[in-house]
Amino acid sequence: MNNNKVTNQKTEVNKGPNLNEKDYLTDLLETEKSMVKNYTVALTEASNETLYQIYKEMFNNLTSLQRKIYEAMFKNGWYCLEKVEENKVQEKLTTLNQELTDMNNN
Repeated sequence: MNNNKVTNQKTEVNKGPNLNEKDYLTDLLETEKSMVKNYTVALTEASNETLYQIYKEMFNNLTSLQRKIYEAMFKNGWYCLEKVEENKVQEKLTTLNQELTDMNNN
């Protein structure tokens, strides 16, 4: 295994033309990601507070479900992460904090 990869042992699934558990979860995760993006837009464009709160609750439910799907895929070794050096994380955090500061000052 590559030392830069963070993963679990893969759960084997049936191969062939029929969909398997991994296929279903992969499709579901992609659908959830798309829905979360769409609800993000809906939240920013909600025309009143009631509508905003409805979208926000649905968004929170979707992100929670998306996380559960990701965790199931990671647990089964179907989702692999890559390790990153701590200094790279700190560099990105510094950049994002500076961008936030810049936005708040404009």
